[in-house]
Amino acid sequence: MLDVKTWDIIIIGGGIIGLSLAIALRKRGATVLVVERGEPGREASHAAGGMLVDCPLETRAALQPLATASARMYPEFAHELEIESGMKVDLRDPGAILLLSPEHAELDAEVVARNPLPRPLKELEPALANSNCPALYLKERCVDPRALVAAAWKTAKNRSVDFSSGDEVAAVNIVDGRAIGVTTTKTSFRAAKVVNCAGAWSGQIGPHAFPTRPVKGQMLYLAMPSRTLLKHVVRSPEAYLIPRSDGRLLVGTTVEEAGFDKRTDIAAIQRLHRAALALVPELRNARFLEDWAGLRPGTPDALPILGETATPGYYVATGHFRDGILLAPITAEVMSAVIEGRTPEYDLTAFSPARF
Repeated sequence: MLDVKTWDIIIIGGGIIGLSLAIALRKRGATVLVVERGEPGREASHAAGGMLVDCPLETRAALQPLATASARMYPEFAHELEIESGMKVDLRDPGAILLLSPEHAELDAEVVARNPLPRPLKELEPALANSNCPALYLKERCVDPRALVAAAWKTAKNRSVDFSSGDEVAAVNIVDGRAIGVTTTKTSFRAAKVVNCAGAWSGQIGPHAFPTRPVKGQMLYLAMPSRTLLKHVVRSPEAYLIPRSDGRLLVGTTVEEAGFDKRTDIAAIQRLHRAALALVPELRNARFLEDWAGLRPGTPDALPILGETATPGYYVATGHFRDGILLAPITAEVMSAVIEGRTPEYDLTAFSPARF
């Protein structure tokens, strides 16, 4: 009789959420297989901006405890990936400058008052155009998502996580009411537990139709005329700018309901480019590097779906929308606890799959 290989846990989806969870579970001794429809880390994680936003102005109240905890975990999380992979993830912490519309500033006067600029705006960022917008400063970090995912993938492989790439999961296999593995377009795999981390595609995998949907975001990279042109992340109502250590500047982003269409649209890219030039006029000398679009996993209430499903042995960690990069460390921690039958440190009731 053939000896069929089985794993303790199968993770569907090799984005930053799936990879981080695989590493966390492997650390605790579980055997793990990641099944990915394309190449690990090449969907929403690859397309992300990498701002680690932890601010009440931009984070839903129910998500704030997880966002704050995850932001605090990031230096250790990033350092560990860098050490284990031998790769840099470009975690930076000069902070973020928020330029608000007067109406927005009025609504959030308390937050504005709590987060004043440490110095005049022209001293912080001389290249910014003169602006009458109210501005505040946030002690936020940012990371290069592409570098982060590459480091996480290498770390997972170094820790003997198994991968099946280019292999789309069609369904979770159920026997006697329990998950026992998955069927893919190529084959089937067996495991005691299965976790759906398939992002915008999560709802397409039976037996549970999670209400995730793709939310398209387009962005572009410019090469700054000098590496020090912009030090901080800058966010305005029209666009955000994220400088990288190597002199690239990411300009983002759109939020579009366009199904699974990942094509870029020249008008949208031009709008973003014009918004960047309005913020930093010197970018007229910046070389255009690339543009792209990604599909964020949205949910009806804009909150993630985290926990065990109604099917024993089948779990879900999806729907992180714009916060997948930020929430990777805390998602790995709380989901490891749930999968192992421990009580997670944070209340996950608001994120339960049972709410839909």
